[in-house]
Amino acid sequence: MTTTQTAVPTLRTNLADYPVTKAIRDGRVSSNIVTLDFCGPTPAHNGFKAMVRENAFDAGELAIVTFLQAKAYGKPYVLLPTPISGRFQHHCAGFNIDFGHLDPKDIEGKKVGVRTYTQTTALWIRGILRHEYGVDLDKVTWMTLGDGHLAEYRDPNHCVRLPAGSSIPQMMMNGELAAALLGEDMPKDERVRTLVPDAQNAAKAWFAREGVVPVNHMFVVHQDLSKQRPEVVRELYRMIVESRTQTEGGTPAVFPPIGLEQNRKGLQLAIDWALDQKILPHRLSVDELFDDVTGSLG
Repeated sequence: MTTTQTAVPTLRTNLADYPVTKAIRDGRVSSNIVTLDFCGPTPAHNGFKAMVRENAFDAGELAIVTFLQAKAYGKPYVLLPTPISGRFQHHCAGFNIDFGHLDPKDIEGKKVGVRTYTQTTALWIRGILRHEYGVDLDKVTWMTLGDGHLAEYRDPNHCVRLPAGSSIPQMMMNGELAAALLGEDMPKDERVRTLVPDAQNAAKAWFAREGVVPVNHMFVVHQDLSKQRPEVVRELYRMIVESRTQTEGGTPAVFPPIGLEQNRKGLQLAIDWALDQKILPHRLSVDELFDDVTGSLG
């Protein structure tokens, strides 16, 4: 953070250009008490490791799993009750029907690819497979391309690192992996099927029962900023909320809400599932993710 106590601070910010953030990025939503230097990489997740290992940014988006780990390992960031991205995740596990039909429990004893074990999409779809379809996640060998964002973290024993340069989508199509956990990288191929049967309707039914749209990324700030310049953090909240209202076509119909209480159940679920999947070293509470400033927003 570049500032004096009375000057307008310039915040090193890692925030991608999504429909809900476009108005901040293009300057339609601006501020006279804070300047945002959008110096993060594209895609934004390439900056998450630098954020939690090197304090490379003062503010920006962070995957919820990365933030939970950062909080558990004592990193100096606090959460704002402002989801930046989120969606249903039931469709994010796929397989190639050429190698035979798979029901969810059929992946037990098999190799399943995932970019990193701690990837947020992977947390959600694994939790769905475990809690909705009875999959024993410890009986799956998770084939990964990289490590987690936190230097202190080690993957569980049932994770195996793939050779550098491996393509998980291609390995799934070749039958070298029984299935893969993929978001936007799922191959657009007629042979690909979702591991969750009728995933679209399964997601709708789950939402009708649980009332949760799984969060992918949320906005975070360095704790020093919140302590020293609470008015700036409140301004960031205002800007994010206002940018959502200026989303072309409106905020997506399926999107996590603004607000701590509105996100409490989803955050609790993320904590519970992260603990269950050996991603967190100990339990966290939803309230400790926020401080006095960010927890009072909205």
